Amino acid sequence: MRERILLFIILLALWTFLYVFQYHVNTIWGLVILLCLMAMYGAYTSLALWHNKRKLKKNPKEIDESFKPFISIMIPAHNEASVIEYTVNNIRAIDYPNFEIILIDDRSTDNTLDVIKSICEKYDDVKYLHREEGAFPGKSAVLNDALPLAKGEAILVFDADATVEPDFLNKLVPNLQPEDVGAVQARKVIRGAETNILTKCQNNEYTLDAYMQVGRDAIKGAVELRGNGELIKRTALDDIGGWNNYTITDDLDMSTRLHMKGWDVRYCLDAIVYEEGVKYPVPLFRQRRRWLEGTIRRYLEYFFEAIFSKKMSLRAKTDMVIYITEFIMPLWFLFELLIRGFKLITHKSGIVFQNELMSSVIISFAVAFGFFIAIRYSLRHYGNMKRWEALKEASYTAIYMLIIWFPMELYIFAKILFRPKDMNWGKTTHGLIVEEEENMELSSVK
Repeated sequence: MRERILLFIILLALWTFLYVFQYHVNTIWGLVILLCLMAMYGAYTSLALWHNKRKLKKNPKEIDESFKPFISIMIPAHNEASVIEYTVNNIRAIDYPNFEIILIDDRSTDNTLDVIKSICEKYDDVKYLHREEGAFPGKSAVLNDALPLAKGEAILVFDADATVEPDFLNKLVPNLQPEDVGAVQARKVIRGAETNILTKCQNNEYTLDAYMQVGRDAIKGAVELRGNGELIKRTALDDIGGWNNYTITDDLDMSTRLHMKGWDVRYCLDAIVYEEGVKYPVPLFRQRRRWLEGTIRRYLEYFFEAIFSKKMSLRAKTDMVIYITEFIMPLWFLFELLIRGFKLITHKSGIVFQNELMSSVIISFAVAFGFFIAIRYSLRHYGNMKRWEALKEASYTAIYMLIIWFPMELYIFAKILFRPKDMNWGKTTHGLIVEEEENMELSSVK
């Protein structure tokens, strides 16, 4: 109810501001100022990243080779019989001296539990927890239930379809050493990105996210965890009371609570965790619906606590507020166009309002163009694409993200306002890419 009331107040305030001020002050200038501030902030993160690179080039960061904390690797699995053994075999090959693997069968209805038991019989460093039907749903509850089994000084969470290179932990762990760092997120990359247009766009979307996370990390802003490939210090986890069982995005919720407690969250571009892309539109929309709903609900729940937190840094607070504008701006544009369109229809002085409407449309296209440039830049510098390839892929990725995120945001706002909160996880089916890879290997042998 609190989230619903706060969202209603925000939307009403935004609509009132736009409607009233359009009769006294041209709100286009307010939008222009907001865009300029966001552009300045983007330039600031880019400069900070450039400065950090120069500094590291002159004085390379020394890695303390003796810092090898014991790591408990947790892998929740709900109906993951097709991929879980493949994932465990990959993770066991990590070149790191101190780690254990904890598999959590979460109320599976297939033979996941049998597969997990057979894995544990083979390997002494793998143990499991079985959650029976009727257990509290959600990934957070799964991880909280398994936490007492973990012996690690840090907890590493993988999805059941995750794969990594052997040097993964050697790249990721050193980032956790500073006392104020509570967690580190690895870079996520889609495995089998060339499967179809959807998986390509998802991988490009992840590349854009990497670019944004690197910038936020450069200024020590509100870097976010992404669930798969997140490494959390045990003391930080205890400090915030573990995972929040009542969220559908455990990673985003934890990120904000860590920042509010004064913990720094870092991003490691060099440590890569590969995961399957979603091949079909319906499950993709379900997955993104959960991500976006969890993001918005998280901000509605924690905004005031974060802003008034004495432990959260000013940089993290500013970064969080700037990031929130990404969700406010589409509504601003929509309300702006609706109000100006209404005034154009109902007023006699149509030419003035027509010009104002065109101004709003032009600014909308300017924002879209800036977004397109950001995608292309990330594909060039973090996706290692050639100029024309990056241009082409940025074009259809921008269209993909517009189709996915804009109507989804309107739906989520409506859902929060008019429907009761639920724990609908929207699980993604795994194993399709692995199955295809195995079939290709068999074909090549024949």
